[in-house]
Amino acid sequence: MGEANQGACDLSSEASSASASTGLFVPPSIDCTKLLSGDSYSYFSPHPPSPNTFNSTSRGESPQDDYLVLGIDEAGRGPVLGPMVYSAFYLPHQLQNSLLSREYKFDDSKVLTPGVRMNLMRLLCTPGNPLFESCGWATKLLSARDISSGMLRPGAGSYNLNAQAMDATVEILRGIVEERSMNVREVYIDTIGNPVTYQQKLEKLFPSLKITVAKKADSLYPCVSAASVAAKVTRDVALELCHEEVSKRCDAENNAQAFTTQSWGSGYPSDSKSVSWLRNNMDPIFGWGNECRFSWGTAKEMLEVKGGFKVDWPEEEENLHMKDFLLTSAGAISKSHHEVREWYGSRDQS
Repeated sequence: MGEANQGACDLSSEASSASASTGLFVPPSIDCTKLLSGDSYSYFSPHPPSPNTFNSTSRGESPQDDYLVLGIDEAGRGPVLGPMVYSAFYLPHQLQNSLLSREYKFDDSKVLTPGVRMNLMRLLCTPGNPLFESCGWATKLLSARDISSGMLRPGAGSYNLNAQAMDATVEILRGIVEERSMNVREVYIDTIGNPVTYQQKLEKLFPSLKITVAKKADSLYPCVSAASVAAKVTRDVALELCHEEVSKRCDAENNAQAFTTQSWGSGYPSDSKSVSWLRNNMDPIFGWGNECRFSWGTAKEMLEVKGGFKVDWPEEEENLHMKDFLLTSAGAISKSHHEVREWYGSRDQS
């Protein structure tokens, strides 16, 4: 399982700077160092109180009725820019409707305004708030770089998006149910692909759980609605921070002020702002950075059709053997490192 980020992002100097400069609330599911490095990672919130702290026996319920329900949803499956985020949200089953639906009015994140989503996320991260005190959540952020590298593996080794999504779901479920020993009994998941096939796979891995995979689960089950909000806010904040970092980098490398102001929109291929940003910010050889999914058709077409340079690699017999660079002295190793780098090219820093 990927390394879990247990610390709030505001403990990071990068996050503090980003939050202060933009007024953006950065949830603890954002690890700025990993995000801006193009790494995938997981985050697990502090454990909520045990369900029995809500005194179910006073309502005539037996102790065995104390258990947690958990919902899973994702955000950012289709964009060419930015990460995909899976989120799990869990809480005592007896609070699912009263707390999430009636008191805080969670719903499918797509029907909530950005302001409402952000406010719910802020409350979820605020100690003393009922959401913080009674609920737990987790995210798995899959970076654009890792998504693409998996999908672009040659031949039968390709790691498609559905397989990556399934592994993300399994990772956060195991992290909550097995590693953190949360008493989850019911799991509700918004489907990817065929819900029957997806549910059967998960039931084999987690035979003790009652798993329901359904279309539009984020509108049917409050815990899935809450998961969709956590995933969407994490994805949106990650996208904004990536854009800010990329703009600074482009401005420094190219001395072009336009980079600092041009929006890349939602990151979806159907968004004209996103396509325009990709077209205007494409390096003719290297394309883009960790923020782009090179495996998407939009990026592939631009590189293949609109790229400004064709790279002719040396014939195989002319290539130097890597073992020739593995010399024993530190100076020789350093020298060989630079020779290899220059041989295969690098981004122009001038």
